[in-house]
Amino acid sequence: MQESASIRSAISRSMSAINTSAYAMLRQAVILVGGLGTRLGERTRATPKPMLDVGDRPFLDTLIDELARYDAFEEILLLAGHRAESIQARYDGTVRGRARLTVALESTPLGTAGALVHAAERLQQRFLLLNGDSFFDFNILDLAVRANGRLVHMALRADVTGDRFGRVELDGDRVRSFSAPGQGATGPVNAGVYVLDRSVVGRVGALPASLEQDIFPALAKAGAMSGTSYRGYFIDIGIPEDLARADVELNERLRRPAVFFDRDGVLNHDSGYTFEADKLQWIDGAREAVKAVNDAGCFAFVVTNQSGVARGLYEESHVQALHRWMADEMAAIGAHIDAFEYCPDHPDGTIERYRRASDRRKPGPGMITDLLGRFRVNADESMLIGDKASDLQAAAAAGLKGHLFSGGNLESFVKQLLPRRPASKP
Repeated sequence: MQESASIRSAISRSMSAINTSAYAMLRQAVILVGGLGTRLGERTRATPKPMLDVGDRPFLDTLIDELARYDAFEEILLLAGHRAESIQARYDGTVRGRARLTVALESTPLGTAGALVHAAERLQQRFLLLNGDSFFDFNILDLAVRANGRLVHMALRADVTGDRFGRVELDGDRVRSFSAPGQGATGPVNAGVYVLDRSVVGRVGALPASLEQDIFPALAKAGAMSGTSYRGYFIDIGIPEDLARADVELNERLRRPAVFFDRDGVLNHDSGYTFEADKLQWIDGAREAVKAVNDAGCFAFVVTNQSGVARGLYEESHVQALHRWMADEMAAIGAHIDAFEYCPDHPDGTIERYRRASDRRKPGPGMITDLLGRFRVNADESMLIGDKASDLQAAAAAGLKGHLFSGGNLESFVKQLLPRRPASKP
């Protein structure tokens, strides 16, 4: 009893420190890729499970690309073990989007908790942790802002049928307990995605150890875990049947509707050649509108004419810096833009290298068509939101629906237009 009280007291102190700290944006994602994959038999004898081809590419590529599109993570750390040489050769030292990829090699399997202990010195104070053998389509930044100061905040998949997965019992958002697979329990399932405080690693005792079996139950009992349920597409490739299903389904599930936002006059007030963060004024509900797009499982893009560059009023670096600032402001509420596109050109520009006509300048469709080529966009369900006729002309030229925003609350405007994506049934 005395030891248990001591543990609860230590957890309370850690949670208090988190609660009183300023908002800290997640900058590190950690993926567990060291499992043996024994249920897949010969397929994983020479190949790590996350490196199996799913949809004509390694499954791990899909997980990494999904993280990179948030443009929030500066490092993606892969915790590798079984047949780690192929993971190290493909990813270590590479860059995806804003994120640098690194690999930590574990010579002896120590379980999911042991992998974190092995890499403890490389972990940031707060980080995102993912299982490398499952894919869950939901807004990761929403999970981050809902962490509520608890040591672990987990993503849960709601409405899962069958008895393959363990279940989680919630009291509000607090995790009360776990039920193992096969016990006939109801409730959401653990989707294997967590916001984790590094202090949890210090609570790991004898190795090998499992986070799910050895660490989380005690944290839940002490009130140190919370969770949020989502209904996006979820699949775990740990058994042959689901690996085969993922190979058929995943590429199509990655095709998303997109919302293309004009910037000045839609996301922020158009005060004339805005390029400084301290002069940008958000439109009411703008950041929330972007989050609504993210939560709906759609891509969110910005396409903006920036002729101020051609006119010599500011430089491209100023546009890029402002977009970085806007991205951080959005991330603080759990929102993100998948890509900012801008056109610095104008035929009447005073800077010679930008003095030209460009198909990327609206009403030309170039920025939109470039994004359609780079991302898996379901164009039939996509739209552009602008405040000028040239925006709608660009949308029509690209084959998209266009909607004119004439002011008011952008979140309310967008929510009336968003398509509804059907949830999967794992």
